[in-house]
Amino acid sequence: MGKKYINKSGLSRAEIEEFKAILLAKRNEILDNVISMEIEALRKDRSDLSNLHTHMADNGTDNYEIDNILGLMDSERKILIEIHIALNRIDNNTYGICENNGEPIPKARLEAIPWARYCVACANLAEKGLIVKTDYFYKDGRFFDDSNFRNYDLDDD
Repeated sequence: MGKKYINKSGLSRAEIEEFKAILLAKRNEILDNVISMEIEALRKDRSDLSNLHTHMADNGTDNYEIDNILGLMDSERKILIEIHIALNRIDNNTYGICENNGEPIPKARLEAIPWARYCVACANLAEKGLIVKTDYFYKDGRFFDDSNFRNYDLDDD
């Protein structure tokens, strides 16, 4: 019988496949949510055009709701980027390894946040701004980290 595969994070191949399935399911859930939010925002926008003689307070409420939807969509977009990065880490055999200190991320943390890039200690440091967190951006169907995004000309549309 062959030796059981364990990567540097301490996760077996089967555990990594389970996390991959969780990440893919979450990605699909978020995409469905974003599509629903976009449809709702467009529906609100169109209904505003048909009700030109509405009260200013109603317009304010509608604008607040659209802003709220856009904020939720932005949050979902950020999680989608984190999920994409986590899936790439699975492909690169670095999933479950803290990006800051190279130590394994505890399985319990990955179960709570499957796209986690940092162990708890380093996540706390990143939130306080005490370590440099790599930011990722999405443009034209590609992901860029903050080092190569700076060199990407945004006016090349």
